[in-house]
Amino acid sequence: MNITIVSGSPRKNSITFRMALFLKKVLEEKTNHNIDIIDVRDYPVPAMLQEVYSSVDKAPEGLKELAETMFATNAFILVSPEYNGSYSPAMKNLFDHFPKQVHKTFGIVTASPGAMGGMRATQQMQLLINALFGIGSPFMLVTPFVDKKFDEEGNLLDIAFSGTIDTFIHEFLWLAETVKPEPKPVYN
Repeated sequence: MNITIVSGSPRKNSITFRMALFLKKVLEEKTNHNIDIIDVRDYPVPAMLQEVYSSVDKAPEGLKELAETMFATNAFILVSPEYNGSYSPAMKNLFDHFPKQVHKTFGIVTASPGAMGGMRATQQMQLLINALFGIGSPFMLVTPFVDKKFDEEGNLLDIAFSGTIDTFIHEFLWLAETVKPEPKPVYN
């Protein structure tokens, strides 16, 4: 199965990216699945201009690798900071350029240096998943004080947080492995 972690922070020194790195390491250690990260900072996706890339061939040259990953993914983990009570606009813009993600499992992870951990963004992310026709894992990973829980390389500093992470991963994998949709070919 192909699991893609989408790191939604466009900021140069993103502390949210630490979560994506950590989750990739843990999933690679605990599973035999292919784990990938889409970092929105790596793809200059233009603002949505009513163009949906319905196949890899229809994606612009600089976004073909991104399109290949999007179409091959069986399940996503969305990692986002909280921007004014919602998730990152860069992540929304990325998904707006691709077809619906029908029957694919989504895990929600938020991270913030504040005490709320991006909790309000989780509500908006659930709406996004529904709009994409995806299936959201009910257990979300809300990460307050992310800068104290993970170092810059994505190593866990706060061992007390590992139980919460383990529960998130267990629940996400159970759903993703149960649903396990095969990527469908998109016809031109």
